Amino acid sequence: MTEAYPPYANRQEGGRVLAEHLGHHRGAPGLLVLALPRGGVAVGFEVAARLQAPLDVFIVRKLGFPGREEFAVGAIASGGVQVLNAMPAGLVSPADLAAVVAREEAELRRREELYRGERPPQALGGRHVIVVDDGFATGATMRAALRAVRQQQPARLVAAAPVGARDTCAALRDEADEVVCAATPEPFRAVGLWYRDFPQASDEEVHRLLAQAQNQTEFKT
Repeated sequence: MTEAYPPYANRQEGGRVLAEHLGHHRGAPGLLVLALPRGGVAVGFEVAARLQAPLDVFIVRKLGFPGREEFAVGAIASGGVQVLNAMPAGLVSPADLAAVVAREEAELRRREELYRGERPPQALGGRHVIVVDDGFATGATMRAALRAVRQQQPARLVAAAPVGARDTCAALRDEADEVVCAATPEPFRAVGLWYRDFPQASDEEVHRLLAQAQNQTEFKT
């Protein structure tokens, strides 16, 4: 993959560059772009527009180890999908795990309603699905998303980002049929270093871009 030097101007430029690397997917049956909010939505919007595909969000919430939330015991995702990592028996009690799941399910529902409103999640079975984020550092969130999407049996599953750590991009190939990292600079250090303008994405921006993408899709059909 090419090196991102100088960095992308912003997520929009990153999305346009990424779309060039994904051009061979245009016209695939059932093509759908899923963006990981919040930062991945601006990237996904550009990709979906250039591939002439619908855009939706795929929300993933990490299930943190009780008392040590930075360690993931699994994840939940859009569509009622739950992925649990293999753990030694007895490490987490069923009651503690249930409390974590309930808390994260409430937050996932809040975000689903905020971003999507009354629109149900897209059906993924048998479709050609591209999951997009603004960058891959450790890849933990994307890995959880891919596992959750895979449970819904897409025909083809692609992970894509404008920039990513080289080792992470390679490791994600165990989860996706194809991984596209438009740039894999070394040393990597952090996603934000590869964008000159990298503000915190807002809920309002996510909602606006999804509504705009929905309007464009309806206009084409």
